Amino acid sequence: MKRISFNLMGVLCILFSTCFYACSEKRTLNSDYEIIPKPLDVNCKGDASFLLKDGVAVIYPENNQKMQDNAEFLVDYVERQTGVKLTSHAGMPVDGAICLTLDLSDDNAEAYKLIVNDKRVCISGASEAGVFYGIQTLRKSLPVAQDINVNLSAVEIYDKPRFAYRGAMLDVARHFYTVDEVKTFIDMLALHNINRFHWHLTDDQGWRIEIKKYPKLMSVASERKETVVGRWYSGIYDGKPYGGYYTQDELRDVIDYAAKRHITIIPEVDLPGHMQAALTAYPELGCTGGPYEVRTIWGVSQDVLCVGNDFTLQFVKDVLSEVADIFPSEYIHIGGDECPKVRWEKCPKCQERIKSLGLKSDAKHTKEQRLQSYMIQEAAKYLKEKGKRIIGWTEILEGGLVPDATLMSWIGESGGIEAAHQHHDVIMTPNTYLYFDYYQSKKVEDEPLAIGGYLPIEKTYNYEPMPKELTKEEQQYIKGVQANLWTEYIPVFSQVQYMVLPRLGAAAEVQWTDPSKKDYKDFLRRVPHLVAVYDCYGWNYATHVYDVNVDMKADTVNHVLNVQLSTMADDPIYYTLDGQDPTEKSLKYTKPFTIDQSVVLKTMAVHPDRTSKISVDTIRFNKATLKPVVLLQPNESRFSPDGPVVLVDGRNGNHSFDTGAWLAVAGNDLEAVINMQAETILSSASVHVYVRKDAWLFDARGFSVSVSSDNKNYKEVASQEYKQMQESDSDGIIEHELSFDPCKATYVKIKVISEKSMPDWHWDAGKAPFLLVDEIILN
Repeated sequence: MKRISFNLMGVLCILFSTCFYACSEKRTLNSDYEIIPKPLDVNCKGDASFLLKDGVAVIYPENNQKMQDNAEFLVDYVERQTGVKLTSHAGMPVDGAICLTLDLSDDNAEAYKLIVNDKRVCISGASEAGVFYGIQTLRKSLPVAQDINVNLSAVEIYDKPRFAYRGAMLDVARHFYTVDEVKTFIDMLALHNINRFHWHLTDDQGWRIEIKKYPKLMSVASERKETVVGRWYSGIYDGKPYGGYYTQDELRDVIDYAAKRHITIIPEVDLPGHMQAALTAYPELGCTGGPYEVRTIWGVSQDVLCVGNDFTLQFVKDVLSEVADIFPSEYIHIGGDECPKVRWEKCPKCQERIKSLGLKSDAKHTKEQRLQSYMIQEAAKYLKEKGKRIIGWTEILEGGLVPDATLMSWIGESGGIEAAHQHHDVIMTPNTYLYFDYYQSKKVEDEPLAIGGYLPIEKTYNYEPMPKELTKEEQQYIKGVQANLWTEYIPVFSQVQYMVLPRLGAAAEVQWTDPSKKDYKDFLRRVPHLVAVYDCYGWNYATHVYDVNVDMKADTVNHVLNVQLSTMADDPIYYTLDGQDPTEKSLKYTKPFTIDQSVVLKTMAVHPDRTSKISVDTIRFNKATLKPVVLLQPNESRFSPDGPVVLVDGRNGNHSFDTGAWLAVAGNDLEAVINMQAETILSSASVHVYVRKDAWLFDARGFSVSVSSDNKNYKEVASQEYKQMQESDSDGIIEHELSFDPCKATYVKIKVISEKSMPDWHWDAGKAPFLLVDEIILN
């Protein structure tokens, strides 16, 4: 019995060992060097490969802490993405290892070479930062799966960035994010080869940085009593105190965290405007003396720093002194944007300062604008004594640029062009291409509330930051590119990620990749692998690139909408026209089609690893739909590239003003003539107007309808005047409708009268607002 038991045990041990060996064998997946941002030069070297498996060493030079950090990052990245456990140690390069070296000679300090063969992997950089970017390339080349080995295909990659300054900005003043969340944001930047983190730390709605000399900035200015719910002027508040700030020790911890990832943090203390939180803590800093409160709504406050007050100048120097001591960055951002001058115009101290400085108004600048320039110059001079340089937003052009100032061009590119003409350094960050608080989809009803605008990933990707208006010599002053995320409507960090990813990948190729290597379709092909890395780290991201692109073109000759559907990877598309959700049993899209009646079009794409969101387009026909239409007065064409046909395309504009669905005028009226092409009986007309006071979008002041049989002699059949908007009036989409006795008309003239000047209660009083109209409905 004992012998039988022994033999049985032996058999069981053999079976267990065999099973354990079989189960422990790992599958092997291959690398893929098609990454984001796209490297400059990738040369595959045949069928040879290097097996990345447990125990492979990462070797770095002796006595170099930065290279040791690089090695440890690589070990962590590889284990996180593949489960492969590498080791790291200092030493000389050897076969069978991943070798990090600094033996690349290159004029670009961030250049690197990645060489893989069957003996070793070598990442050589012109600096430790160059090696770090080579590590990012290797990391992004790995498959994302656990319990695997990886065949690294033989390759030689030479790469370097196009721009030395590659930035991303996060606003923590409107909404506050924890230290750990900010560190995650920095990790996101590192993955995308971004080397500057612009940290917007102060604003009207909160002060987020500890300044030891002014303790009430933390006890008072860091907290608002409540926050507006919804849009700026909703009049609804949550009733909940909101605040937070970073201690100087926390700031230094984050600075060190970023520096290890070769990211420089540029702090921003916004002045002389956007300072209402500071005024609440120290009301003597303001022109009126207060009382003030930390701003609970978004938009621009008219209460700004009193530049005529000597205490204000000392306060600014004291704050900047502590900021400069905390942050090792060469640059300190001092804002300079959106500073209303109404307080200065009435402030005796500011007017006395203007007089004592001999500031005068001229055709280009007002004396108050020159006062702002004086404030910026004082800050710049003080920071220069501390070994720092200033960056400011576009508005620091007002009153004249101060010497050695770097300009961030956010109001389009014109400010950057002007600064480059003046031989000032420029960071391009135009809102039209790089403001990631804008909507990513035209279907804003399916999106979290955003500030407005429409910025699809394709538009970001296709941005070219070197303006053609500049000479070759002037182009050298374009030092870099930055994406910005303002957070008025972004209360939680998961939404930060959603708004940034994967648009940050598109921005990264603008910043890093040689423009000759860029191709949007190729970029889309590379996005899924980058998204797999996001999944690995649990980052939230937008999936719009997977959705169906619905392209509708109005044809007023044949009175149809021409519809073309497409997806990122030519995946199968299914659609319905009856409002039912599509499935794989619905109509399959094979070629463009037309729509000639009211329908609800729903579309869906099926990808190998996911199904897209269902896209919904509602088309409503009326007697004006797809009839020829012409404008009698100029329009703002940037709002509606397709022209006046958007007024009669059967689709209503939604709560995003930048999708091309709204027709806009400014300083004149909207006047359109619709050719009914046959005598038609009509008894009503209506238009929709989009109102958002914070975006300069005002309601109509009047609406009229006239009819004609010959397009020469018109008879007015209905009209209505409307009151001027008040500050308390609601924003939103407003319908104006006129009814009249039934009449016959071949031509219909629609006139919508605009507000010509914004009223005194608006912070930009006196300027012409926009009137946005869509859709004209005749019945």
